Amino acid sequence: MQVQMASLPLFSPLHFLPSNQSSFPPNSTFHFHLHNPQHPFTTNANPSSSDKKAQDFATNPVQGIGGDPKKKKAKEKVHWVCSNCGYNAGQWWGVCRSCGEAGTMKEFHETKGSDNKVSGFAVMDGAVGSWLPHQDETQLRPLRLAEVNRSLDQLHWRIPLNGPCGNEISRVLGGGLVPGSLTLVGGDPGVGKSTLLLQIAAMITEECNDSEASPVVYVSGEESVEQIGNRADRLGITADIYLYSSTDIEDILKKVQYLSPRALVIDSVQTVYLKGIMGSPGGIMQVKECTSALLRFAKTTDIPVLLIGHVTKSGDIAGPRVLEHIVDVVLYMEGEKYSTHRMLRAVKNRFGSTDELGVFEMSHSGLQAVSNASEMFLSEQHLDSEILAGLAVAVIMDGSRTFLIEIQALCLSGSIGSRQVNGIHANRADMIISVLIKQAGLRLQENAVFLNVVSGLTLTETAGDLAIAAAICSSFLEVPIPNDIAFIGEIGLGGELRMVPRMEKRVYTVAKLGYRMCIVPKTAEKTLRNEGLEKMTLLGCRNLKDVINTVFPKTGPTVKPVYPSIAP
Repeated sequence: MQVQMASLPLFSPLHFLPSNQSSFPPNSTFHFHLHNPQHPFTTNANPSSSDKKAQDFATNPVQGIGGDPKKKKAKEKVHWVCSNCGYNAGQWWGVCRSCGEAGTMKEFHETKGSDNKVSGFAVMDGAVGSWLPHQDETQLRPLRLAEVNRSLDQLHWRIPLNGPCGNEISRVLGGGLVPGSLTLVGGDPGVGKSTLLLQIAAMITEECNDSEASPVVYVSGEESVEQIGNRADRLGITADIYLYSSTDIEDILKKVQYLSPRALVIDSVQTVYLKGIMGSPGGIMQVKECTSALLRFAKTTDIPVLLIGHVTKSGDIAGPRVLEHIVDVVLYMEGEKYSTHRMLRAVKNRFGSTDELGVFEMSHSGLQAVSNASEMFLSEQHLDSEILAGLAVAVIMDGSRTFLIEIQALCLSGSIGSRQVNGIHANRADMIISVLIKQAGLRLQENAVFLNVVSGLTLTETAGDLAIAAAICSSFLEVPIPNDIAFIGEIGLGGELRMVPRMEKRVYTVAKLGYRMCIVPKTAEKTLRNEGLEKMTLLGCRNLKDVINTVFPKTGPTVKPVYPSIAP
């Protein structure tokens, strides 16, 4: 009996044995056609196609017949990633177990062992490896802090942004744009992110001297070059900015390498992609790898890169928040839909403070800096006007800037227990109303109370407690507060007035704006009396009753207590 090897799907020599025998039949002969002459079996000089498969199997039985021993099949692993917070799970969940958002778990396939998987760093080496500055590895060594600071010119290290608008942006950045930094700008659609970065590009270009002129490249993946030029004409920008429209990171860096720009703007990071990375533009893997590639580009070439990032419905930058961990600076641009004012604040800043706030106004010629930011939060008031009862001015701070905002209150009798607040935390408002009922004797439980902060600002610090209480008293007593009185102070549960941080700077701002009187806690009056405030009266009060008797002298003593049996 002769057995051809290829006709049997065998994977072990034991399969040659018949099912009812434990050894080979004595008269059976087996012919093995093997290509390897060193093999102990006999060989055939001209193997057939069937014999060739047997040779492959005998040579490498693990890979199987006809397989390539060097090539492994790619394995695919499925992940479920939350598009809101980036939580990774091995199975689908209707509600994210990290952020609690519903319907945000997206399917993500990861292939392991594939040969075409490329990381952002690998693309960077292929795209700009020929012109990136190379350093001798033998000269690389840890440096002392003194050596680093000695070679750094602190006065001219940052790229300046001149002009009123540039000074406002520089203060938020911490003094200017840092070379080699990666800055991410986020905000709602239509808030003015592209306008802001186009104006920053123009400021950097105009600042360059003729001897060291270097361009600023503005790359857009959403608009054509003609659309960007049309916006620049609308804003009156005549600076020599280079425009380019592309979504391929490798193509962008190849084009940029010949210009050696002073800064690079990418609009937006959700539209660009890297070849070899799985997923479409805007996906988690694409956004992460593109941002990492641009980060290495910025650090290697010392060229600052500015990115625009889209935001989700919750107000966070899409991506998800993995972008905020990669970049150096995260800026958010805020603004009401029907308001022309825009606010720029830093959420993350490796080169400065995150307490600064820039205030701008959107006009036909772009963003303009607001010199007196308190004007946007104050309305025109008239003395002795009955219809303006319930208005009080609070002094708050955002970063190093002081703002005067207007608190509006409306007390309406006949609607018991109804309360609506806008721009004030509801728990804080309920506490102040309860203290007025208990400690000041106002019958607010018989009134509906409405509170509002002018211009849509959200009051977060406790320095506005006294202004909220004064506005409620003014509306309840139907006596307007003169428009040259400001209020600073925190209210305790006992009705007492407490100090707030940086009282001196708040009071100086009030005096600078021409206010006649400022109501402060009694403890602050002693420390601020000798601070050169001759043109303004600084009046200290111990509790809410003192405030009512001071601001509303005709009605203060007649305020009835909550319980008639208790004398005031």
